[in-house]
Amino acid sequence: MLEEEYQPRRELPRSLRPKSSEKPPLEVPFEYSLRDAVETDLPYIREIYNHYVANTVVTFDEDAMTLKEWRHKFAWTKKLNYPFLVAVSPGGTLLGFAYVSAWKQKAAYRRTVENSIYLGPAATGKGLGKALLGELIVRSKAAGIKEILAVIADQGADASIRLHEGFGFKEVGRLGRVGFKFGHWLGTVLLQKSLK
Repeated sequence: MLEEEYQPRRELPRSLRPKSSEKPPLEVPFEYSLRDAVETDLPYIREIYNHYVANTVVTFDEDAMTLKEWRHKFAWTKKLNYPFLVAVSPGGTLLGFAYVSAWKQKAAYRRTVENSIYLGPAATGKGLGKALLGELIVRSKAAGIKEILAVIADQGADASIRLHEGFGFKEVGRLGRVGFKFGHWLGTVLLQKSLK
């Protein structure tokens, strides 16, 4: 046992204690709106994404994506008429983004997509991922997409798996040791949702 455990608890001097009549400060509500992404959002999208590249295994990318790469991805997504959404704060700060991209390049796969959702670090755990995924599903269905796949790292992404399962995605497979990042082998969990 630590000696400190037996020490009497220190108390704030009376002058620093909150008065009983003082109410705690109100927490500012987390507010956002969803809209279609536009090209001027791409620098902020790149910043959020590259945070995950540098700090997590959520993406298997090891090198930061350039603005040119994001412009190409954005243009291709728009050409295919796939949804690409952003969440913005009332002040205009980009909080997160979500989009779908072609699962495979062969024409027969054109109605099957893979989804991607990324939130700024300060926007996690507040229901924003749920809002983005819900809207992404609605817009994907409207775009004629029939199947949405989610490819999720098998380590460190439990919240993402739960999020997708909450929308009816079912696990359809796993691949073990297919990625190597930060000195560790990683696998993926494949989830699928049919849009009928």
